Amino acid sequence: MSNNTHNWKPATTLVHAGALRSNFGEVSEAIHLTQGFVYDTAEQAEARFKGEEPGFIYSRYANPTNDVFEKRMCALEGAEDARATASGMAAIAAALLCDVRAGDHVVAARALFGSCRWIIETLMPRYGIEATLVDGRDLQAWEQAVRPNTKLFFLESPTNPTLEVVDIAAVARIANGIGARLVVDNVFATPLQQKPLELGAHVVVYSATKHIDGQGRCLGGVILSDKTWIEEKLQDYFRHTGPSLSPFNAWTLLKGLETLPLRVKQQTESAGKIADFLADHPKVSKVIYPGRKDHPQADIIARQMTGGSTLICFELKDKTAAFGLANALDIVLISNNLGDAKSLITHPATTTHKNLKPEARAELGIGEGTLRFSTGLEDSDDLIADFDQALSRI
Repeated sequence: MSNNTHNWKPATTLVHAGALRSNFGEVSEAIHLTQGFVYDTAEQAEARFKGEEPGFIYSRYANPTNDVFEKRMCALEGAEDARATASGMAAIAAALLCDVRAGDHVVAARALFGSCRWIIETLMPRYGIEATLVDGRDLQAWEQAVRPNTKLFFLESPTNPTLEVVDIAAVARIANGIGARLVVDNVFATPLQQKPLELGAHVVVYSATKHIDGQGRCLGGVILSDKTWIEEKLQDYFRHTGPSLSPFNAWTLLKGLETLPLRVKQQTESAGKIADFLADHPKVSKVIYPGRKDHPQADIIARQMTGGSTLICFELKDKTAAFGLANALDIVLISNNLGDAKSLITHPATTTHKNLKPEARAELGIGEGTLRFSTGLEDSDDLIADFDQALSRI
């Protein structure tokens, strides 16, 4: 099959791009569950290790099933090259650490997933890499944080869990002005609703565990960028530290990609209806949803996103109310994952962001009554009814 996908719409790309078939002519992609590969001659092995002949060497470096997944993600994202990883955090760590060294400086938006903050605040300083956290919404803060040794910018948008939105194009311009690279975690928007590379970002990362798998089955991640950066910065780090994705998981993620547009469309539509219901409920003090006009960065969302989100952040009066709601829900499950076919709810202050100091959580707008809701594929009327009965009991 031709891999010329330039004129394909996303739904077609996610079914066919990068297809690789064996001599058996299988319809579904094959799972190449192998550690190593056989060479016809010792000379061929030497040529592959020298990079003089294309081909696979070892599944820690590359694998045919993983290669299909990477090519399909590139076609969707508009990237030149990609590397699939064992988890979303493996992707984040590799994308950041492969590009900096002792003496360098990193500027990151403060609104990050807890493990991402740990890399920025705890891990990097251990190895002599300086880091500064800023309010990602404040462009002047990015500019003022720049030092002569600043090499990397990092942000997620929309953010976890409060769904703040950062002006990616504007931050990219600041990064370009000083010769730094901008890495964007795009997991909340999905590659269907936001294109960071088109907005000027240099590297995009995903936890494929989320919407890309979308059915709670396996872990995975992916890093996408230009071919030069992948080969010169990422490849050696990836090859020698071994954050590689299992071929079985790559195959599972390929199956997830086939239905990604259908799932994200329905989940986004349902999220919008549920957000409106919650916003009108007297026991809910605040709702943040990128699809609503009252979102604080609605103007930026209109410029850089093509859809709302499958996630909703909302506030109840305190922890007791938040726990009471979560425990009273019948359909919605309590889980710290997101992007699943099943609707999930979590209390960030005691789960995903529990390791942040109270003042850091307060700075990010994560209160004791904050809840993050991930919309599943259930009927939106059933989900609204579930919230309605649960709210009536707190």
